[in-house]
Amino acid sequence: MKDKIMNRWSTYEPFYVPFNGYKVADIFITSHALSRWEERVDADSGGIEPICDFLWAKLKAGCVQPYYTNEKDVYLIDDDLVMVAEFSEIKDETDIAGNPLHKMIVVTFLGKVSEDIQLRDLKAYYSWLRHSRRMTLVKHGRKHR
Repeated sequence: MKDKIMNRWSTYEPFYVPFNGYKVADIFITSHALSRWEERVDADSGGIEPICDFLWAKLKAGCVQPYYTNEKDVYLIDDDLVMVAEFSEIKDETDIAGNPLHKMIVVTFLGKVSEDIQLRDLKAYYSWLRHSRRMTLVKHGRKHR
């Protein structure tokens, strides 16, 4: 997913969107993120291209913000959709000044805060999730013995 409208001809400038200290030039959607998008966000607009178009538009408009100020892996889109993403450098691609460009790897979509109130506090949500899974494992362990 790369695009660039050039102001002058005969000018080479790789396209990127500055975001949270990174220069995002490409977006990669994992299969897990694709399945979570279909389950939790929008089942009708499946496929990688509509998701990437949506994310590019939100990145360009500045609608993607870090969920927590200290952590750089959970992001909030339009103050509603919670996304987990990682960043890695793209080999052999730099901007004009020689700085590396990055690709955003979308790991998963956790859901919408407006629909799932538990997402308002992710730390409590994750601790609840870990506890419920542990209790399920303990119950299954008791049954087999």
